[in-house]
Amino acid sequence: MKNIIILVLLLLSIDNQLFSQTNPYNIVFDITTGDTTTHNRVIRWINGILSSHPDAKVEVVFYGKSLTMVESETSTRSTDIKKLATQKNVTFAVCEQAMKAHNVNKEQLLNGVKTVPDALYELISKQQEGYGYIKVVN
Repeated sequence: MKNIIILVLLLLSIDNQLFSQTNPYNIVFDITTGDTTTHNRVIRWINGILSSHPDAKVEVVFYGKSLTMVESETSTRSTDIKKLATQKNVTFAVCEQAMKAHNVNKEQLLNGVKTVPDALYELISKQQEGYGYIKVVN
């Protein structure tokens, strides 16, 4: 009887440990708009995520008209982006194809912003790695 009680307690403790584990908080934002209100919202979301989940991994993928958010001459959130980009768990990634289409070169991007060959492939890759996908709209 004593062995059964010990076994039950052991099983309950193992079961409790399995349920107490959490999934990693990884998220990728897909942004295509040049709307600065939307840019503000994305920065607010990132700060909120990192405040409540400091170990979260966040990536923002830019293409289309959203490039203005990460261009040094046009960004209204340059201070925030530069600061967030210094964190190892935050990535700002710009589509090189979109850069060509909008005549933007790497020197025009804010410090800490990286480029990727293809935004759609980057988004798909992140989803395959387990990142949650959020399409940012106006």
